Amino acid sequence: SIPDADALSPAIQAAVDAGIPVISINSGSDVAEELGVLTHVGQTEYEAGFGGGERMAEAGVTTALCVNQEVGNAGLDARCEGFTDAMTEAGATVEVLAVDLADPTGSQQRVEAALSENPDVDGVLTLGPTGALPALEALRSANRLAEVQLATFDLAPEVLEAIAAGEMLFAIDQQQYLQGYLPITLLTLYQENLNTIANPILQTGPGFVTEENAERVIQLSEDGTR
Repeated sequence: SIPDADALSPAIQAAVDAGIPVISINSGSDVAEELGVLTHVGQTEYEAGFGGGERMAEAGVTTALCVNQEVGNAGLDARCEGFTDAMTEAGATVEVLAVDLADPTGSQQRVEAALSENPDVDGVLTLGPTGALPALEALRSANRLAEVQLATFDLAPEVLEAIAAGEMLFAIDQQQYLQGYLPITLLTLYQENLNTIANPILQTGPGFVTEENAERVIQLSEDGTR
C-alpha cells in the first residue's frame, strides 16, 4: 500500500530497479503506474465517491453532508470530491463536515450540530466506519433516521447490521479481501508463467452493500472472506 508516496517511493523504485516484481494495493492508485509496479489492486477513490453520490441522488437526497474524519488525507478528500461532483450534477448540494478521527463523541456532536443548524439535510455520507458510527448515533439521538439517508465507505459489523436493519442506505465496499488475495495469485502467475495484467489499475471497487445483500455479506464476513 502507498499511503505516502514521498516516503515509500524510494524503496519501491529500488525494488523495481532490482528486477523484483511489485504490486501495490489499497492506497496509491494515483502514483502506482509512475513508480513502475506491475499493477495496482484497489479502488480509485474519486470514482468511488462519485458512485456514492449517484446512489444518494437516486435515493432523492438534495442536501447532503460529507463527513471527513481526516481532512487533508488525499484519498479521503478525493472521496468527498467525487461525491460532491455527482450530487452537484444531480442538482443537489453538499457540505464537507470535518470531524476528529480520534474523538467519536466530538464527531457525533459535530454531526448533531450540523443537522440542527441545517434541518434541510437529508443525506449523510461518511468516509469510513470511524465516521459512520458517530453519525449513526447522531441520527438516532436526533430521531432523524427516517428522514436522513446515511451511507458510508467500508464495512464493519455495526455498519452491516445497520444496513440490514434499514438504518443505513448502503456501504461502499472496496473488497479488501480481494486486495490481499489477488496480488499473491498475480505474482505467482508472473513468476511461474510471465502472465501480466494489461491495466495499470485492477479495480476491486466500488461495490455496494445494501439492505438486499447485507445479511449475506454478514455471513461471509463471519467466515473471514469479506
